[in-house]
Amino acid sequence: MNLDRTVPEPLRQQLLQQMREAIRCGALQPGEPLPSTRRLAEQAGVSRGLVVDCYEQLLAEGYLEAIGGSGTRVAAGAGSSRPAPRPDPTAGEAVADGAISFEYGIPDLASVPLSDWLWALTEAIRTVPAAGLADEDPAGSLRLREVLTAYHRRVRAGYVTAGDAVVVSGFRHGLAIVLAALARHGITDVALEDPGPREHDEIVRRAGAKVVAVPVDDDGLDVATLRRSAARAVLVTPAHQCPTGAVLSPQRRRDLVAWAKAVDGVILEDDYDAEFRYDRQPVGSLHGLDPDRVIALGSVSKTFAPALRIGWLLTPPAYRPAVLDEKRFTTRGVPALDQTALAYLIESGRFDRHLRRMRTLYAARRETLAAAVEADLPGLRLSGLAAGCHAVLKLPPNMSEAKVVAGARARSVIVRGLNDYRLTSEGAAPALVLGFGNTSESRIRAGVRALAEELTTGSSRS
Repeated sequence: MNLDRTVPEPLRQQLLQQMREAIRCGALQPGEPLPSTRRLAEQAGVSRGLVVDCYEQLLAEGYLEAIGGSGTRVAAGAGSSRPAPRPDPTAGEAVADGAISFEYGIPDLASVPLSDWLWALTEAIRTVPAAGLADEDPAGSLRLREVLTAYHRRVRAGYVTAGDAVVVSGFRHGLAIVLAALARHGITDVALEDPGPREHDEIVRRAGAKVVAVPVDDDGLDVATLRRSAARAVLVTPAHQCPTGAVLSPQRRRDLVAWAKAVDGVILEDDYDAEFRYDRQPVGSLHGLDPDRVIALGSVSKTFAPALRIGWLLTPPAYRPAVLDEKRFTTRGVPALDQTALAYLIESGRFDRHLRRMRTLYAARRETLAAAVEADLPGLRLSGLAAGCHAVLKLPPNMSEAKVVAGARARSVIVRGLNDYRLTSEGAAPALVLGFGNTSESRIRAGVRALAEELTTGSSRS
């Protein structure tokens, strides 16, 4: 037994856990006698009473058995045939202390106004009626749906009412529900942007749908290619394409709606980065162009914090019954108090105030990134800076994207290559995706300098 008196965990708990683990992993075999309580107490440097207490606890749990005349032994069948636990394969993906991360899709977590959220939760608890603690409407809190649709009309130029909204547990949950609902309508070929978020690809395939890759250029999704496919549904990020940063052009927006009408299809609009536009007011939602052909998916993961796990769907009448049915059988919904708190947060103006502050913060980081690239990587070009919290750095055509990513990691700079998001490898020019949402200006400058050093030394090595 190796007891550590410098940690907060009580000695009793440490001793219990180590004995359980010794039995589970086979270090102590079934039938093997344990030392007397007096002897173990002396060896471990603890009181005999503490050891007696631990033995009694393990006897009660079935790990040990007391046999008259032969002391305490490991109980038969108490060991596990399961091999010793292996290290978590994802543990190595964690960002090391001091590393500079350009990971995209993460808001500035240090700027989340937790005091505002505490105020909103307090208001929700203070005002909730007894009936509000029962099961909710399958569509979610009516109050939150009214607030969300009013916000969508005001900020995103939508054409919706509370009757169109369904509250879900974030974007992924909402997308899974929509895909299941579309399958009921016979829509099983779903087009995805290429490159695009790999999670979209995985969710669509897990839903049993066929993925159709459609290329993206500087004007967004290539609708002409989409027309030549068998897809009747398409998932797009029109406000700030992920990851290229392209904004879907006005003509492409009209062409996309026309395509949906022609094939009796539907557009799934991921409202990704819609609130963060720097060269003009945020572009209105596609949903406003044709509410009967667009299902809008939104959440507060990028605008507030992923931990809230609150999202919403804006559903056309034709698909709403199937969407509600799928939600009813996959979840009991988002916690009612959290829904009411979010409604308070938006109604009070605190949510808008937070967004204004974050736009200013992200705009400054965007300028810092552009200036750093111009100063340290003058021969390279950034794209996708019109909106959002990430940009794409185009690499020289003869450079290995994978080697640059690995070399940057060796310099404690975490960055992803554009190939990580590609569904196909056609026309795969090397590039890096640089997220700046959760990285300070000083670390952006330091990270770009490190990338410049890697590009210089890496190209000379190759």
